[in-house]
Amino acid sequence: MSEQPLTLPARPPVQPKPLPELAPTQHRRWLKWLVAAQVLFVLGVAAAGYATGALGQSIWLRTAPVDPRDLLYGDYVRLNYSISQLPGHLWHGTQLPRRQQAAYVLLEPRNGSYEAVGVYSEKPETQPNQAVLRGSVQDVWRRGLRLRYGLERYYVPEDMGREIQKRQSLRVQVSIAPWGQARIVKVETAP
Repeated sequence: MSEQPLTLPARPPVQPKPLPELAPTQHRRWLKWLVAAQVLFVLGVAAAGYATGALGQSIWLRTAPVDPRDLLYGDYVRLNYSISQLPGHLWHGTQLPRRQQAAYVLLEPRNGSYEAVGVYSEKPETQPNQAVLRGSVQDVWRRGLRLRYGLERYYVPEDMGREIQKRQSLRVQVSIAPWGQARIVKVETAP
């Protein structure tokens, strides 16, 4: 017996279904909503920055400059605060601190600037002369921890970074908003 090739009956070609089109007024409406959302986001970020300066508690911190140049962004001063490395006995958490964990540093005024008096895993209650600065744990060792606050870079006008780096001690005015956001207001030479 000879085998005959199997032939299937021909089917008509499948026509793709057209996608439903939005009416031009619907396109415009979505575009307007998208643009409005982007504008509101940008305005919200700007308003949060201004509100931090206007409504925030102003404190002074001691710091020292570290590195003055970034090829992409220009001159800046990397700041190493006196509250960036703290002794381990200041930790008041139920467990030992871990890297990348949120930490709340309780600050009190001493000798013209604010100094750390405690580090907490939860935001502590404050007295009228105290402030709380939120940071994150960067490193933990037997007798201490290193914290980061998001305030370590301060951009300066061109060619000012090297001049500021020559200074041994600086004071930084920081504004801390009631909702925890902080920003640098001013940097000056320490007395």
